[in-house]
Amino acid sequence: MPLQIINSVATWILKKRIHQMELFLKYPQEVQEELLFSLIKSAENTLIGKKYEFSSIKNYATFNERIPISTYEDLEPLIERTRQGEQNVFWNTNIKWFAKSSGTTNAKSKFIPVSSEALENCHYKASKDLLCLYLNNNEDSQLFVGKSLRLGGSKQLYEDNNTFFGDLSAILIDNMPIWAEFSSTPSSKISLMGDWETKLPAIINETINENVTSLAGVPSWMMVLLQKTLETTGKNNLLELWPNAEVYFHGGVNFDPYRELYKKLFPKDDFKYYEIYNASEGFFAIQDLNNSNELLLMLDYGIFYEFIPMETFGTLNQRTIRLNEVELNKNYALVITTNSGLWRYLIGDTIRFTSLQPYRIKVTGRTKHHINVFGEELMVENTDTALAKTCKEFNCEIKDYTVAPIFMSDNQKGAHEWIIEFITKPHNIANFCKALDENLQNINSDYEAKRYNNMTLNPLVVHVARENLFYDWLKQQDKLGGQHKIPRLSNERIYLESLLLLN
Repeated sequence: MPLQIINSVATWILKKRIHQMELFLKYPQEVQEELLFSLIKSAENTLIGKKYEFSSIKNYATFNERIPISTYEDLEPLIERTRQGEQNVFWNTNIKWFAKSSGTTNAKSKFIPVSSEALENCHYKASKDLLCLYLNNNEDSQLFVGKSLRLGGSKQLYEDNNTFFGDLSAILIDNMPIWAEFSSTPSSKISLMGDWETKLPAIINETINENVTSLAGVPSWMMVLLQKTLETTGKNNLLELWPNAEVYFHGGVNFDPYRELYKKLFPKDDFKYYEIYNASEGFFAIQDLNNSNELLLMLDYGIFYEFIPMETFGTLNQRTIRLNEVELNKNYALVITTNSGLWRYLIGDTIRFTSLQPYRIKVTGRTKHHINVFGEELMVENTDTALAKTCKEFNCEIKDYTVAPIFMSDNQKGAHEWIIEFITKPHNIANFCKALDENLQNINSDYEAKRYNNMTLNPLVVHVARENLFYDWLKQQDKLGGQHKIPRLSNERIYLESLLLLN
């Protein structure tokens, strides 16, 4: 079948989903409530369902009162039992896949259960919806004339219990339908290779002769791959290699600090960038409009959403609210109940709503990755935005960064200490620091108040990192490739101190 016909047929099939999306757009509360009780009914005879008497839960108030908010540490004993082969613990169908995620909170690995329902009705459904929304907004797209360059992780067999773990991307690649394999590059064999430094040249060798029309992956690691591809091929930009490339689907970290770099890699005005919000625990939101920085919250993926206002988070007054109670432009900790058996699970991300009709969000950071040592309530969204603005003003580019507090002592005030790895350095680092500090104050009024006349906080301090510092640090932590990310902000100095020792 000619590629143009394949493109037309695939586009027609995917765009049919738009009509189904209209249901949750029109009736968001009803869709979510029906989903919650479907999840409860499915799991009522599981170990956890019997413990909390799911069969007698008839309304949200009882659900809220009876089932506690859980962290991974709370659920780990039950997850470990399932990893050892026991079933019907927290979900009623067999779970053999576990998405391994060290996250950025600590060195300990997490093993997030992934059910067959989550694979089909959440992750794969979301992948098709992403394409559906993109194609609906771009009628002339030739996406399926070529292939999608995907950047995934690795998988391993866990002992002899017939349970598997690996990066979520590896689990998805290993289980993906034939049509998706046909339209992707590199091959599954190369995509699932375990060693990043061996996988990198293998991906390049297999993809440089393909007709790549789209790319998908975490911006930081995709950037490493693309820069190495230019180095290998001697091209000036990637459109010389893949002239039909039209869109980059990205997620995992804030794209703002990388945007200008990608514009140089794909130098054409109509090249598109589409953001997604997914994690090992589920797929949550998709950019549904061209040239937007907001994500449509997807309400029919087998995930029930709750939210904790950050002003009450971790306090005696902590409260959990439903979708119909959220307000615009407030930070919330995200709580999910999923079709993999995560019950009222605190995922660790913070979001804010930018629209309530429909529900659109932005990811603002992590519950454990903000700085509030001095009452400044600094979020990753703040530092990413300020850094992107400052880099544009000084015509420089960054690769990575992290920030930690300088604690007050008898002879000094507090401050924020940064370490930034530049691709292109500013000509005057002192002026760069001053501008970065001012941009942060303009974005965050709490930080501005603490900086007023150096009353509480002194000006920020920036260390310029040597080349490949963050890469070497991740390698030292055995966290190269996949979905591993640099911790941007911390209330402690552990990440910063270890990086400074390597610098």
